[in-house]
Amino acid sequence: MPVYCIIRREGTVAGLTEAGEEKAWEILGTLKPGDVCTAADVTFNRESSCYRVTSFAMNFSVSLANRTITSDDPHGDALLARLGDFFRLSLLWYLVSAKKVDCTGTLVKLTSIRGGEAFSKGSHVLPLEQIAGKYGHDRDGFIERGRRLGGEVVGYGDAAVNLLPFPRVPVVLMLWIADDEFPARADLLFDASCELQAPTDIIWSIAMMSVLMML
Repeated sequence: MPVYCIIRREGTVAGLTEAGEEKAWEILGTLKPGDVCTAADVTFNRESSCYRVTSFAMNFSVSLANRTITSDDPHGDALLARLGDFFRLSLLWYLVSAKKVDCTGTLVKLTSIRGGEAFSKGSHVLPLEQIAGKYGHDRDGFIERGRRLGGEVVGYGDAAVNLLPFPRVPVVLMLWIADDEFPARADLLFDASCELQAPTDIIWSIAMMSVLMML
């Protein structure tokens, strides 16, 4: 299910993003809400015709009637405004693509999934050096930020948090603190099941969104 979107590193979307959103809305409108809820692990209010989706511990309402995405969470603007292009596209394609599949427990890099090598160079490279730069001497700050996003501390690197940008797409962000021998560095891994939950370019968009939410 190709989306054919081109997203720049600066956080704005160019090319066919609007068409990508429009197509996702069209597909979502044809799907049975019960099937979507089971596949994507979300809920649906039949009275308002809205899906309720949790992202980074915040609740969002996806209105089929109005084709809008809103949130009553005071911090929801971080996704709806600052990262809106990434978020809208990712959320809609997650809803139409997700499958009821358990996580494998195997972590993989974005570049290791099918088609992921396309995002290993140029403007598509994740700005992980910004994570390292911000938290390279601040392990506690890294963990605190992750927890504010609903993350769970996990045992990788010098610090790591497991975030849930979407219910079936966990993201693990790892940090290695700078020392006298090595500079700080950061990495991002997905569960291997991510390939079943969204197209590869949307997986990249979710990764970029996750990195930027930590900054």
